[in-house]
Amino acid sequence: MNRIIQRIKTVLLEFVVMKLHYVGKVPFHHYRRFFYKIFGMKIGRGSAIHMNLRIYNPFNIQIGEDSIIGEDSVLDGRDRLKIGNHVDIATGVMIYNAEHDVKDPSFRAINAPVVIEDYVFIGPRAIILPGVTVKKGAVVGAGAVVTKDVEENSIVGGVPAKQIGTRDIKDLNYRLGRAAWFR
Repeated sequence: MNRIIQRIKTVLLEFVVMKLHYVGKVPFHHYRRFFYKIFGMKIGRGSAIHMNLRIYNPFNIQIGEDSIIGEDSVLDGRDRLKIGNHVDIATGVMIYNAEHDVKDPSFRAINAPVVIEDYVFIGPRAIILPGVTVKKGAVVGAGAVVTKDVEENSIVGGVPAKQIGTRDIKDLNYRLGRAAWFR
């Protein structure tokens, strides 16, 4: 009986995810934001989510204030995903918090939360993997694959991502600006 109930829950979640995929294609920011919230995402004041977002389970996703999620990005909510305030996530970024254990004979799923702290910038096409925390003020370079925590104010790049510099600005207090309504 438990397997049947779990399967029904999975099918219903797949239906919600499909609907949100269509919502992501509508070129009107306020419309998308409204439906993302209706379906369980927590989105802070002044945050913008651009078009073509791919979501896996919206119920575990929390986005802070004045943050931007670029177009064609992936947000995985199969475990907790927390994005802080004033975070700039560029085009095509993929943030995953579930993967398969390639060393397990049954190829079982592994879930681990992902935390992106305040004032982080994640460059285009970067990938953040399960269990990672990107700490305050860090910068993830374009195309980087982040497999480990990123320290505060550090700049990382490469595959796998390694520290390549530091951000010298210590007093981060900027705002990212208003949402692009039709993007």
